[in-house]
Amino acid sequence: MAITISNVYIQTFERNLRHLAQQMESRLRRFVTERATGGEKHNWERLGAGQAAEKTSARTPTPTSDLPWTRRVTLAKTYHAGETVEPEDIVQMLVDPNSNVALNLAMAMKRQIDDIIIESATASALNGDGSSSAFTAGQTVGNGLAEISLDLILQVQQKFYENDIDPDEKKVMVISPIQQRKLMQLMEVTSGDFQNSKALSTGMLPDWMGFDWVVSNRLLAPAVSQLDCLAFSSRGIGLQVNKDITAKVAEDPSLSFAWRIYCMMVMGAVRVEDEHVVRLHVADTVT
Repeated sequence: MAITISNVYIQTFERNLRHLAQQMESRLRRFVTERATGGEKHNWERLGAGQAAEKTSARTPTPTSDLPWTRRVTLAKTYHAGETVEPEDIVQMLVDPNSNVALNLAMAMKRQIDDIIIESATASALNGDGSSSAFTAGQTVGNGLAEISLDLILQVQQKFYENDIDPDEKKVMVISPIQQRKLMQLMEVTSGDFQNSKALSTGMLPDWMGFDWVVSNRLLAPAVSQLDCLAFSSRGIGLQVNKDITAKVAEDPSLSFAWRIYCMMVMGAVRVEDEHVVRLHVADTVT
């Protein structure tokens, strides 16, 4: 006779849904210049540096500097995500699938914002006359063969000084977990002789070398075992926000009244000031 007692075993379920490990918030949005607008495009007006000249005689005609006016442009794009929940699924679950699916999609949209910012940092930037400006080669530090080091970070810092960036301008350095691990091996990072913060005990780098440090898994990898880390100020990248993240939940009569969950946003980003963005091209390894 078959043993069937297993058919009546009791099953228990969690009342709270567990979202698997994922980046839940945008880590870079607070470090860029954000503008809420309703147009398809947003123009970022730019004025280059002027030049003063010595006045050598009386009654000299007033000089005309012909200051260099330029413009960078963002193009808004629509990003969205969706999911369907059958009505019978809801009555068979202890958790509310609709609210949890909406939360999950919203987290995906927030990660997309970081992707938009990271891509725009080194992509060709659209100019007001319709042309584009490639990322300046002189704004790259490293060749992708050396691991992150104190000297490479100092070279990044040197770029900002050479570009006459105000030393008080807040800057962020975006690295991956591998670079964070390498930095934790450097005495200059962890020793109290070099800084006041306890980097080794916390694993964080608060305001070290004049940067806010952000660890991200979304940086671009130009080649195997190489990574493009980024350093920039809020003036370096502009984020156009036509419509922030919006979520909608509704029944769809065309699908047996299944619940449709939908998230969308309309955004675009551009590198506004080349001098405020530095690419740190390093080996994505730890030795």
